[in-house]
Amino acid sequence: MQNDTPTASSPSSSSGIKSVEKPLGDPNCPHCGGVGYIRYDVPVEHPKFGKLETCVCRAKDVADAARSRLFAMSNLNRLSHLTFDNFSPAGNNRAKFMSGQERENLRVAFEKSEDFARKHEGWLLLEGGYGCGKTHLAAAIANFSVNNGMPTLFITVPDLLDSLRFSYDDPEITFEQRFDDIRNSGLLILDDFGTQNATPWAQEKLFQIINYRYINKIPTVITTNLMLDEIEARIRSRLQDESFVNHLKISAPDYRRPEETSNPGISMLALPEMKVMTFKTFQPRDDEVGTEAVTTTTVEKNDRFGNKVKDKVISRITISKDDVKTLHDAHNAAVEFAEKPEGWLVLLGQSFSGKTHLAAAIGNYRIGLGGQALLVEVTALLDYLRQTFGRNSDVSFDRRFHEIRTTPLLILDDLKESGAGSVWAEDKLYSVLNYRYNAHLPTVITSTLRPEAFALSYPNLWNKLLDPTKCQVVAINMPPYRRVVKGSKAASKKK
Repeated sequence: MQNDTPTASSPSSSSGIKSVEKPLGDPNCPHCGGVGYIRYDVPVEHPKFGKLETCVCRAKDVADAARSRLFAMSNLNRLSHLTFDNFSPAGNNRAKFMSGQERENLRVAFEKSEDFARKHEGWLLLEGGYGCGKTHLAAAIANFSVNNGMPTLFITVPDLLDSLRFSYDDPEITFEQRFDDIRNSGLLILDDFGTQNATPWAQEKLFQIINYRYINKIPTVITTNLMLDEIEARIRSRLQDESFVNHLKISAPDYRRPEETSNPGISMLALPEMKVMTFKTFQPRDDEVGTEAVTTTTVEKNDRFGNKVKDKVISRITISKDDVKTLHDAHNAAVEFAEKPEGWLVLLGQSFSGKTHLAAAIGNYRIGLGGQALLVEVTALLDYLRQTFGRNSDVSFDRRFHEIRTTPLLILDDLKESGAGSVWAEDKLYSVLNYRYNAHLPTVITSTLRPEAFALSYPNLWNKLLDPTKCQVVAINMPPYRRVVKGSKAASKKK
C-alpha cells in the first residue's frame, strides 16, 4: 500500500532538472541521500503526487537564499540610515506650526512602530500625507527586523509589481518563485500603497498577496497617503479588521517643508496678524455707549423699472448699551465655546465688528492647549480644494476634502450669501458643513449676513442652526471698530 512517506528523487530524472556535480542536499540525509529533493509516495489522486519538494536538510540554505533575494529586492542599503534612533518623534524642530495634538499623534506612531518591530504581531497600517514620517518608520522597522534575522521585504508597490512583471523574462527565477518569495516573506513592508498602476492584473496580484498574508496571519506593514475609502474594496475590507490591523493616522506636517502648516498655506492662524487676536486683546467697547458712528448697510429695493437691486445706505447711529451688550454676548459665547468646543457657534455682524477676532481667539486658545484648529476664509477654502485638480497637485481632491471636513475644529470666516460662488463651490461647502453637523464636529462660522438674509441664502443650513441644543447663533449689532467717529480714541482695526 502506498503512503505519504517521502522518498529520494534524483534531480536528473524525467523531472527535467539538470544534474549537478555537487549534491544539493546533505549526503548523510536519511530522506534524500544528498539529492536535495524528495517525492512523496502517495496515490495518484493525492495533491502531492508527482511533485518534487525541497528536502528538510536544505531548509537553512533555502531560507538563506530567500532572505538574500528579499534583501536584494528591498534595496535596503540605500535606506540603512533610516532607523528608530534618528527618527524625531516630536517632529521637525524647525516646524513653523505643529500642534501638541500632532506631536502626540506622531509619538504614538513611533512607539507603536517600535513595538511592532520587536514583536511582529498582526499588521500595521501607517496613513498620512507626504513627508509626515511614515516611510522613515516603515524603513526603521525593516532595518531593525533584518538585523535580527527576520526575512524582510521592503518595497514600494509599483516596484513590487514591476518585479513580478520582469520575472516572466528572468532566466534565473520563475514568476511562481518570485510570487512565492513575496507572499511568504517573513515580514512584508509595502511602501507608498496606492501609487501603483491600477490595471486589472496589478489589482488582482496585489489582492492575492495581501489576501494570502491576511489568511495566514503573516506580519505586514503598509504605508499610504490614501484614505481607506479610496482603497479597492476587497483590500479595504481586510485593512478594516481592527482586531488584526493597527491603523495609525499620522497628521504631522511635512518634515521636508517645516515652514508650512499641516494644511499648507491655508490656516490663517499661523499669520502674525491672527496670532495676536486673543481674548486678552479683545476690546469690549464699553466707552462707546452714547457716541455716534457712521455705518454702511446693504439694502434691497426696486429700481425705476421695478427690478430688485441692492444698494448701500450710509447712516449715522448712536451706540446704545444694548448694542454693546451684543458684543459682550458674542465674547462670552466665544470664551465658553473655546473652553468646551461642542456643537456650532455662528457669529453674525458687520465687517470689522469683532467677529473674526473672536473666531481667531477661539482657535488660538485651543492651539495653546495643545489642540488643533483651522481658520480659513470660505473663498480661500474652496480655492484650496480646486487646486487638487491642477496638473502639479501632489494630493487628491478626496484626501484634501476629507482633511477639511474631519479637522478637529474648523473655523470658517466670512460666509457670503448664496450665489456669490459657483454651483460646484456651494455644493462642496454644503457637503463639508452637512458632514460636520451630522458628525457632531465643532465648527465656527462668521458672516456679514443678517439672520433673515442667512435664512434665505442657506435655508437647509439655517434650519440646522435653529436647534439650540447643537448650535448658537449670536448677532453683533455694532458698527465697525475702525469707523467710530466721535467719543472714541484710536480706532482699532478688527473684523
